[in-house]
Amino acid sequence: MDVKITDVKVALTKAARYCAYQERSQQEVRDKLYEWGLWPEAVENIIVDLIAEGFINEERFANAYAIGKFNQKAWGKIKIKQGLKLKRVPDGLIKKALLAIPYNDYVHTLNTVLAKKAKTLNEKDTYKLKYKLQQYALSRGFEGDLIADVLKNNELYKY
Repeated sequence: MDVKITDVKVALTKAARYCAYQERSQQEVRDKLYEWGLWPEAVENIIVDLIAEGFINEERFANAYAIGKFNQKAWGKIKIKQGLKLKRVPDGLIKKALLAIPYNDYVHTLNTVLAKKAKTLNEKDTYKLKYKLQQYALSRGFEGDLIADVLKNNELYKY
């Protein structure tokens, strides 16, 4: 059901509710406004109003996204960064958001992800096991050098 909104005040109210529900990037809100059938000038005016009223804050969104994806889905920084880029968040805010993830928690999460995956693998060859674990952690968005360090220094992955 495509709902078209022509009244800017109605769209602003609806967009404010959309933003209040959860943190949104400017691009998500912009896409939603276009989906509702608004024209470019109205969309940009609504975005400005939402920013002025505190409904949209890119830095707040970036931090919430980064911490959320890390805590809930155990994503690595590379995958989080890609997700934020898709939402068109500026690079400076992406860097800041990634710095909000504590290093010790990050390494602990990587260890947890690797240990959980290692239990599901029936690989007896240590090299093949490490390769599979490395590929898995890369697919989760963790950095190759960090994965290598963790695998090298962890007795869990040696038979």
